[in-house]
Amino acid sequence: MDTSPTALFDTYEQDFNQFIESIRDKLEGSGKDEVGEQRKATLRRVEMDLDEADEMVSQMEIEIQGIPQSIRSAYYTRLRTAKTSLTTYKKSLTDARAGLARAELLSSSKSSSGLRGSGEYPSSDDPYASDRARLLSGTNLLEDGTKRLQESHRVALETEEHGADILRNLRGQREQIENSRNTLWRADTAVDRASGTLKKMVRRMWQQRILTYTIIGVLILLIVVIVWEKLSG
Repeated sequence: MDTSPTALFDTYEQDFNQFIESIRDKLEGSGKDEVGEQRKATLRRVEMDLDEADEMVSQMEIEIQGIPQSIRSAYYTRLRTAKTSLTTYKKSLTDARAGLARAELLSSSKSSSGLRGSGEYPSSDDPYASDRARLLSGTNLLEDGTKRLQESHRVALETEEHGADILRNLRGQREQIENSRNTLWRADTAVDRASGTLKKMVRRMWQQRILTYTIIGVLILLIVVIVWEKLSG
């Protein structure tokens, strides 16, 4: 298992690139020529892939903080590239949905015109049939847009909640780091005090030893003097 400080960043970046390749294929490749409900389903899958890719970018932003400062700039460049790709394909999804909505509106208008021309809505009996058909088509498009807006709102709320969880985790980690730093500072202070106490004890030990040797020397000198006086007397 790779335990290097860039391993997780590389993994998230690889997953992000896989999602981008899938999105590119659906928007610009094999899924580009789809129409109708099939195209709608593909665009919904693109939206889910974009959500996953966005999550990978968030994880990359977290992991980049643990990368050594000496090589972090290169990874910041890769992160900015990923963000740019993500923004580009989000806009492409919006454009694709707008194009699909226009195509559906044009198709609905042509269908209503065809029905009126075939006699199903004779102008003599129902002169407002075409307007009602357009209104019905517009209502359907509005409902579809509302559903998409609600889904986007739900995704935004989930993203916001996830971001809040990340911030809470980062705040907890910062508090742990600050507590550890305070503990190390107190330990360093205690070590300094213990070192000072030991120095004082060593100094006193040498003082006592010198005093002891001095007393012994004086006693020996006295003994020698006493013995000398007795021998000389």
